[in-house]
Amino acid sequence: MSTPDARPAAGNRTGLTLLVVCLGVLIVPLGVSGTPVALPDIGRELGGSLASLQWVVNAYNVMAASLMMVAGSLADLLGRKRMFAFGTGLYAVSLVATVLAPSVLVVDIARGVAGVGAAALMTSATAIVATTFDGAARAKAFAVAGMTLGAGLALGPTTSGLLVGALGWESVFYAHLALVVLSMLGLPFLPESRNPDAGRIDWPGTITFSLALVLFTLGIIQGPQNGWLSGTVLGLFAGSLVLVAVFAVVERRHPAPMFDLSLFKERRFLAVNLLNVAFSFGFIGLLLVLPAYLIGANGASSEGAGLIMLLLTGPVLFCPLIGGKMVAAGVQVRVVLGLGLLLIAVGCAWLTVAHPGISVAGLAGPLLVAGVGVGLIMGVLDGAAVSTVPPERAGMAAGMFNTIRLASEAIAAVIMVAALASMVRSRISDGLSTYLGSGASAGTAADQVASGDAAGVVADAPARLRDSFLDFLSQGHTDALRVILWASAVLCALTAVVVHLMLTEPKESAPAGSTPVESREPSLVDD
Repeated sequence: MSTPDARPAAGNRTGLTLLVVCLGVLIVPLGVSGTPVALPDIGRELGGSLASLQWVVNAYNVMAASLMMVAGSLADLLGRKRMFAFGTGLYAVSLVATVLAPSVLVVDIARGVAGVGAAALMTSATAIVATTFDGAARAKAFAVAGMTLGAGLALGPTTSGLLVGALGWESVFYAHLALVVLSMLGLPFLPESRNPDAGRIDWPGTITFSLALVLFTLGIIQGPQNGWLSGTVLGLFAGSLVLVAVFAVVERRHPAPMFDLSLFKERRFLAVNLLNVAFSFGFIGLLLVLPAYLIGANGASSEGAGLIMLLLTGPVLFCPLIGGKMVAAGVQVRVVLGLGLLLIAVGCAWLTVAHPGISVAGLAGPLLVAGVGVGLIMGVLDGAAVSTVPPERAGMAAGMFNTIRLASEAIAAVIMVAALASMVRSRISDGLSTYLGSGASAGTAADQVASGDAAGVVADAPARLRDSFLDFLSQGHTDALRVILWASAVLCALTAVVVHLMLTEPKESAPAGSTPVESREPSLVDD
C-alpha cells in the first residue's frame, strides 16, 4: 500500500479486470449474510447441536479475520493474481465439500476453508484494483467494488431464503460456486503484480492471534453447554488471554509486525475501532439471530425470513452514498458515525416489540431504521479509519481496521447466539417437564429453539399439547431475543456518545499542517 509496487502496464482490459475482481469479492459478503438463513434447514437435515451449527458461520469469520493480514503480505510477496487464483480455487473446493457434506462437522471444516479463501481473495482483489487503476479511475473502481460488497451483504439473506425455500439449503452454496467459477474463468484477464519491497511475514503474530481468537470463540460457544464457570470454559478463556499477551509481546519485537500496536495510542483510531465492535453487535449479530427467530418463533418460511431481512439490509444499497454526500456537504464525520450508531440503537430497541405472529408491517419500522443507520456508517467508516493516522501509516491502519472488523463480527455473532441460547434455557427449563416429561434436556431444547427449530422440539410432545408447547417455546425465544436487543441498543447508544467525544480533536492540540478527522472528507478507500 504505502510501499512501491511492480505496477503492470496499463491496457484496455481494465474493465474486464474490474468485472472479474467484483465477481470474486461478491462471494465474501454473501458468505457472511446469506449463510445464517440456511442454518435451520442444515440443522434439520444433517443434525448437530447449536454449537456445531454456530461453527458453520464462525469458522468462516474466524479464519478470514485471522488470516487477512498474512494473506495481504503473501499477495505482495508471491503475486496478487496468483493469490486471487488461490483464493477463488480454494473457495470453490470448500463449496463443493459443503454441498456434499454428510454431517455438520464436515460443513464446519469446509466453511473454515472458505474463510481462508475469502482472506486470500479479498486482500489480493484490493491490491489488484490499486495496481491496475490510477487517479480518478482508481477511486471509481474502488467505489464499484464497494458497491459490490454492499450489494452482497444486502441481498445475501433474501437470495439465500428464496433458494432454500425453493431448492434446499445446498442450492445456496451451488449459487456461490457458480459465482466463483465465473470469476475463475476470468483469471487470464487479470494482470500480475508484486511488491518488490515486501518484507518478512509475521508468522508468530498470525499464529498467536489466530489461536487466541479460536480459543475465545470456543469458550463462548461452550459456555451454554458446559456452564460459564466450568473448568473447560474458564481454561479456554485463560488460554485466549495468555495468547493475547504473547501476541502483544511478539508484535512489539517483530521487525515487520502484523499489528503496529502503537496506533492504538491515537485516540481517534481507537474510536473508530470501538465503533467497529458496537456495529458488529448491532448489525452482524442480528443477521444471525433474527432469521432463526422469524422461522422458529414467528412461523416464517425460509423465503419469508429472507424477504423480511431485506428490510434491514436493503438500505445498505443506497445509504452509504447518502453518508458520503453528508460528509462532502460539510457534516462532520463524527456526526454521521454517531447518528448511524444511534439509529441502530433505536432500531434494536424498537424491535423489542417483536412477538410470535407479528406482521411484516410491525417489523418494517425498526428494521428500516436500523438499516439506514448501518448504511450511513458503511459510507464513511473505512475512510474515517485511515484518516485518523498519518498518511505513511494508512496501509497498516487499514489492515488492522479490517482485521479487527472481521474479528469483531465473529465474536459478536458467537456471543449473541450463546447468550440467546442461555436465556432461552433459563426461560423454558422450569416448564419443559410439563410437555416432555422429567427426563427432557433443557439445554438441548434451548439449542434447537435458538437455532430456529422449535418445531423439532414440539414434535416430541404429545399431540394434544403441541400447540400450547409451541406457544411456550416461542414466548421463551421472544423474551430472550428482547434482552439481546436491549443490550445491543444500550451498547450502540453508549458507544455513539463515546465515539463522538473521542473523535473531537481539540484545536490547540492539532499538529501543524494536520486536519482534524471531523473537518476533512475521508477517502473511501486506502490508496
